[in-house]
Amino acid sequence: MAKKNKTLWGGRFSSGPDAKVQRFTRSVHFDKRLYKEDIAGSIAHAHMLSKIGILSTGEFRAIEKGLKQIESEIDAGTFRWKDAREDVHMNIEAALTERTPAGAKLHTGRSRNDQVATDMRLWVKNQITVDLQLLAGMQKALISWAGQNMDVLIPGYTHLQRAQPVYLAHHLLAYVEMFDRDRSRLVDARVRADVLPLGSGALAGSTIPLKRELVAKTLGFARVTANSLDAVSDRDFMLEYAAANAITAVHLSRLAEDLIIWSSAEFGFIRIGDAFTTGSSLMPQKKNPDVAEITRGKSGRVIGDLMALLTLVKGLPMTYNRDLQEDKERLFDSVDTVQETLDVMAAMLYDIKVNKATCTQAVSDPLLLATDIADALVLKGVPFRHAHEIVGQAVAVCEKSRCLLSQLPLADWKKIQPKIDPDVLDVFDVKKALARRLMVGAPGLKQIKAEMASWKKRLARK
Repeated sequence: MAKKNKTLWGGRFSSGPDAKVQRFTRSVHFDKRLYKEDIAGSIAHAHMLSKIGILSTGEFRAIEKGLKQIESEIDAGTFRWKDAREDVHMNIEAALTERTPAGAKLHTGRSRNDQVATDMRLWVKNQITVDLQLLAGMQKALISWAGQNMDVLIPGYTHLQRAQPVYLAHHLLAYVEMFDRDRSRLVDARVRADVLPLGSGALAGSTIPLKRELVAKTLGFARVTANSLDAVSDRDFMLEYAAANAITAVHLSRLAEDLIIWSSAEFGFIRIGDAFTTGSSLMPQKKNPDVAEITRGKSGRVIGDLMALLTLVKGLPMTYNRDLQEDKERLFDSVDTVQETLDVMAAMLYDIKVNKATCTQAVSDPLLLATDIADALVLKGVPFRHAHEIVGQAVAVCEKSRCLLSQLPLADWKKIQPKIDPDVLDVFDVKKALARRLMVGAPGLKQIKAEMASWKKRLARK
């Protein structure tokens, strides 16, 4: 006579686990968010079992009906999750078995090892779809902001020092490129997540003639895994996804840093809307870019999630080990954090005003066109290193005499280089200087407009 045990795996045990062990090993409090993927996988598995004769048609229909009822109850918030049943899989299976005797047959040919791997792959695929939409939304917000400020020039910076003039739109389009690489990484990561592990069992498959390809087709997987050991222990697809998220978080942090700097009184290039800023509890005059600052801070959190996952799997032997229960919270946090940040940052971009007068003043410094003078000398046949030295000496003279580079008399230029021509100095018009940048990828207005048109066309399809 079979003995009773509170667990679904307790046949060889004389008693259930200690209450402390139950609390310590449970995962249902966080993995219950996988219920839709778990139920979809179970229905597909049951459908396949009916095709190979393990389940009758009536049993399959009872299982399908029961699982859909459970899903509806979870959606409505009326389903009772039980910690004693450890995880999302056992909670759903136990509840199903209480509703129909056929539920006891559902676990035929599968283990929680390949079941959770399947759930996570389905979840990752679904979340990547959401991510791609959010990233496209961020790109559209940047394009919109750039399009409203096509005539605004700002200093471009290296080492956070003014370097050369660029259009604000060109600066914003740089982030569009960055977020598009993020999209590309996610698309690539989804390819490696798009593999069905179900049917691999605990580690060595099954003696039951399972039709894995049928399950893969039902669930929308491109193919099935080729090695059962790898299938249940592989978390590369999660690491890759977490890595892609970390890079996205870094890009968001860099954008946030630019916005924080630009909104400071020292720069004053932009004004972030009140809805996306906060005040000080002490200083009534303060308006703080908290959304951007929190975005910058959250990048460290997402990077930490990646590091935690890498550390988790680095020393594990083949195949499944219970350590892997710890993978979900880290990936969930990584995904939730990046998705929320993308959403709020995109919304904030629509509520930013540009202070054009301040930007114009900042870009009016003739020193920003020093390299253009060197280039003009090169076109006259002067070797670049010589041209660089000539302009550098002219800058030094200006610093001593406290005049602008554009105000340095031709006579002083000729003291540095007697053969210098007056037309070489005809470069101190910033818009004309940028118009001369004709190469693909350069910050000339013609190139920016072409790039904007290209991005609008591409994003219209996303």
